[in-house]
Amino acid sequence: MTQNTDLLFLLHDVARLLRHESDKRAAGRGMTRAQWVILFWLERQPGLSQKELSEILEVEPITVARLIDRLEARGMVERRPDPKDRRIWRLHLLPPSAEVLGELHSERAAILEVATLNIPQDLERTMIEGLQRMKATLLSECRNRGAERAPRMKDVA
Repeated sequence: MTQNTDLLFLLHDVARLLRHESDKRAAGRGMTRAQWVILFWLERQPGLSQKELSEILEVEPITVARLIDRLEARGMVERRPDPKDRRIWRLHLLPPSAEVLGELHSERAAILEVATLNIPQDLERTMIEGLQRMKATLLSECRNRGAERAPRMKDVA
């Protein structure tokens, strides 16, 4: 199988190109792609903790803390104490993030338009469905493998 027809190579290459394009567009707005992603996630799920966000982004908590520091300095995000656990900071968008998010949504739409320019809508829907199935299968496999590795009570005793 050649690299051009190998699904895993193609997925990797498309993801890399999308990251590269997002990096360029973010830099043009004085931000990083990681900052964009944080804003998108906080728009979707206000009140995430830094730990939850680090798990979603698959980065170390200190990395998220530094990114939040920068967004906080720009007046886009604030940390609020968790009412149930004072060790946890909940992250919330502030009004200045609204304009930036509007721009980010426009940039995201432009990237999607370029990426799907030569793809008919029915094929795009099929691709989305296929990727959703792949994701669900991989998540299920990861969970099953994690359960297999977890020690059972009789193995611990």
